[in-house]
Amino acid sequence: MNNIFKIISFISLGLTIVPSFLVFSGSITADLCKTLMFVGTVVWFVTAPKWMNKKEEVEV
Repeated sequence: MNNIFKIISFISLGLTIVPSFLVFSGSITADLCKTLMFVGTVVWFVTAPKWMNKKEEVEV
């Protein structure tokens, strides 16, 4: 389950970084960039605490 949260977290982190480069290159508008970055930020703060600073469960 932690791996799913990690994948979603890193995708959302990319969603906060990539749009700024796309605005710089003129591929998307600033408003779309703000929306994508907001969504990425919200998803990051929801999913990252679920796996960060948690010890791996040891199976016996």
